[in-house]
Amino acid sequence: QVQLVESGGGLVQPGGSLRLSCAASGIAFSTINMAWYRQNPGKQRELVAFISKDGGRFYYPDSVQGRFTISRDNAKYTVYLEMNSLKPEDTAVYYCNRDYDYFSWGQGTQVTVSS
Repeated sequence: QVQLVESGGGLVQPGGSLRLSCAASGIAFSTINMAWYRQNPGKQRELVAFISKDGGRFYYPDSVQGRFTISRDNAKYTVYLEMNSLKPEDTAVYYCNRDYDYFSWGQGTQVTVSS
């Protein structure tokens, strides 16, 4: 059974940092490209970071380029998202998943950027 468990969210002031983690189980993690997504109520889920299965290729949309860094530890079946210089518009529920043909979504982790 596939399980994705996100953690690390919280309330942070503008300009602050957070590190999210996503622990995966039930999948051949090292063979799968992974990504982080975010979503706000009533809005479409958007991709914020991609990492290839070997950790050698990355993609970030312009909205987070230079502020977010995705990484993975295949031995720990975990993908991370380091978020710096956070802005109020980064507020959302953050999820991890593969880059297509999605697994069942986890519960996500709430990130709130507010003073």
